[in-house]
Amino acid sequence: MAAEGPATRPIQVAEHPRLLKLKEMFKSKFGSIPKFYVRAPGRVNIIGEHIDYCGYSVLPMAVEQDMLIAVEPVETYILQLANTNPLYPDFSTSVNNIQIDKTKLLWHNYFLCGFKGIQEHFGLCDPTGMNCLVDGTIPPSSGLSSSSALVCCAGLVTLTVLGMRLSKVELAEICAKSERYVGTEGGGMDQSISFLAEEGTAKFIEFSPLRATDVRLPSGAVFVIANSCVEMNKAATSHFNIRVMECRLAAKLLAKHKSLQWDKVLRLEEVQAQLGISLEDMLLVTDDALHPEPYSPEEICRCLGISLEELRTQILSANTRDVPVFKLYQRAKHVYSEAARVLQFRKVCEDSPEDAVAQLGELMNQSHRSCRDLYECSCPELDQLVDICRTSGAQGSRLTGAGWGGCTVSLVPEDVLPGFLARVHAAYYQGSEHSAAPGQHSLFATKPGGGALVFLEA
Repeated sequence: MAAEGPATRPIQVAEHPRLLKLKEMFKSKFGSIPKFYVRAPGRVNIIGEHIDYCGYSVLPMAVEQDMLIAVEPVETYILQLANTNPLYPDFSTSVNNIQIDKTKLLWHNYFLCGFKGIQEHFGLCDPTGMNCLVDGTIPPSSGLSSSSALVCCAGLVTLTVLGMRLSKVELAEICAKSERYVGTEGGGMDQSISFLAEEGTAKFIEFSPLRATDVRLPSGAVFVIANSCVEMNKAATSHFNIRVMECRLAAKLLAKHKSLQWDKVLRLEEVQAQLGISLEDMLLVTDDALHPEPYSPEEICRCLGISLEELRTQILSANTRDVPVFKLYQRAKHVYSEAARVLQFRKVCEDSPEDAVAQLGELMNQSHRSCRDLYECSCPELDQLVDICRTSGAQGSRLTGAGWGGCTVSLVPEDVLPGFLARVHAAYYQGSEHSAAPGQHSLFATKPGGGALVFLEA
């Protein structure tokens, strides 16, 4: 499956109200009709938070909320972008001069990432111009990967306009790399699930090389997403990139402690692979090699035997050079324990014991505690929402996505679902300032959805 490209499907636009509305808006905007449509889904990460960029496997599923783009290739070398949401202004640029200013948070930059990634992959000097109208149903900055879905959608749009072929895996890898043009050092989970998702199954996603395996979720329970309505934009804040750097520094100190070639090591997974030991043993090595007190840049330099200048220019990214302290012990403890929880979660799904839902719920609860206490990527509203979900009948609940806001995901037995939804609504949303944007749901049950597609009007 992964070796194939995304599917192309004929569709009767008139039978799909959203597509029909998009077609009409496109017509009034550009004075013509779209040649084709592309969708790429958002995702919910069930377990495995902040570990993809450390080299570890994750367990997400696609959601039905998505990015949908209506497209018309044009003879000019101009890329014209518009959005159905009036909050996002129109944008146009020459296809030969794609500039992505990572200091400015602009919606169209995510489209440009996908466009530029495909353009550079094929080494094209004069790609085709196009008119595009974007419609998104993924709440922005909610931890359901709206930005990556837009990058993936744009990559598939560009590939389709060019008439080129790539496998889903190649597309995912190109889009993961090109999203870094906006300044986030992500790991590749979001783009992988957007292309590799299949209806009815979650995916166990491994990296280097990228591959996805089906994970059958237990029957008798559903995953419920609840939006804290606190927005967190990864590219807008330094939290995310500081965590990436803390993990990189922890990997280097652990490698040095174990007499490995630390200067070549970038990820925590590489240390485990080179030592050839289990995740449980890596937690013991972490206890032995790192101290819980934060590290100053000067102490890191002493540990590695390098100068402050070398640390700043050769290891730290531009946006983490002025960070005063780094918590290396806590971040490594989270990553190694979370990576182990992903493997346990997959095994419970495979073995399907009678108490599977309870076991999976407990792993999700452990994950949230680790995200809150060791990785410090939660916030008071997320912690409150997780507590409400658990007391309302969820077997397990945790933050999902980068954190610092966004959504929680809860595992809820089907027989208590209606009561669960009513209780959470009453306790968190009713009569409070916690409300989603118009037309977007704050609280909903979800099933594993399919991956990115091209639609041609039949």
